[in-house]
Amino acid sequence: MKPIYFDNAATTQIRDEVIDAMTHVMKQHYGNPSSSHSFGRSSKVLIEKARKTIAGYLKVSAGEILFTSGGTEADNLVLRSAVRDLKVKHIITSKIEHHAVLHTLEQLKSEYNVLVSYVNLDSNGGIDYTHLEVLLTSENKTLVSLMHVNNEVGNKLDLKRVADLCKLKNALFHSDTVQSVGHYPLDLQEIPIDFLAASAHKFHGPKGVGFVFVRKNSGLKPLIFGGEQERGFRAGTESVHNIVGIEEALKLAYDNLESESLYVQDLKQYFIDRIKKEIPLVTFNGYSGHLEKSTFSLVNVCLPVSAEKSAMLLFQLDLKGIACSKGSACQSGSSQNSHVLETLLSNEDLQKPSIRFSFSIYNTKEEVDYVLNVLKNFGIKIS
Repeated sequence: MKPIYFDNAATTQIRDEVIDAMTHVMKQHYGNPSSSHSFGRSSKVLIEKARKTIAGYLKVSAGEILFTSGGTEADNLVLRSAVRDLKVKHIITSKIEHHAVLHTLEQLKSEYNVLVSYVNLDSNGGIDYTHLEVLLTSENKTLVSLMHVNNEVGNKLDLKRVADLCKLKNALFHSDTVQSVGHYPLDLQEIPIDFLAASAHKFHGPKGVGFVFVRKNSGLKPLIFGGEQERGFRAGTESVHNIVGIEEALKLAYDNLESESLYVQDLKQYFIDRIKKEIPLVTFNGYSGHLEKSTFSLVNVCLPVSAEKSAMLLFQLDLKGIACSKGSACQSGSSQNSHVLETLLSNEDLQKPSIRFSFSIYNTKEEVDYVLNVLKNFGIKIS
């Protein structure tokens, strides 16, 4: 069996079509897009075409799409400017957000003494919408920052419900949609969200490029200063080949969304059915075992393995050619447990290994069978 890549929530394989499009740009359109000569103008045309394409899929105007280096920069831009420039005094979030949000908020608390409130979660990490409504009664200018799809356990947020509630309560709404853009259709005419972050490498595009949606007339100001690129919101020469890459990746993702999402969802269901049969004592973290309440591409399982063996599980899987993870790739190498699982699991379950398996169109059921056979032979308690 060739090596198996079940870590698509960390990053995805770049599509061949995307590589071809990027290679063409690097060979033929190498002019600086800020230059006034024909070489620069041809690069500028490609950037604006990409901006228009992405805006079309989200049902927004092209001027509301700003290219960034990825989701982390997009989150930082929104959160820092909201506090610094829009005078937001109160931010509502959850304890299972990505660290791009949580660590930024910690810094903003230190710098600006902004109040950060954490919405209650149910035992599986689902948002308590009633508590969210209570938190939104604050008289201070408020921003809500809640991710659409959790990157570790796959829980889905009712984006429209939160956006409508925020609008009713006159609060701003930011969502880290890094795990959902390219995987779910998002009509931002219907969903009154103010700010949204996305990253190309989560939907078979290149690393190092993403975008932020900024609702028109929001008042947001730059995070990075210098030239007038990206309508003055983000200084620095644009990475033209990467921007064409994100355009091509998003186009392919949405043009093939129905068939490809059904394929990956079928893989996830097959994995769930097989692991329940082969390892009956397995449990699913968050709502990852529930197809309606979690993303179609991810499962996070808590395995019945003794404490002394659990530390070696990922290492042994890697030796068998299986790539997966115990949490966010951003925490890889850290001795700390996942902050998401620490919030959701009991102390007893935290001693067991929890593994995230995430799937893509490049995976197969034969790969699922191989992975489960390896797990069974690792000394996992069957009953």
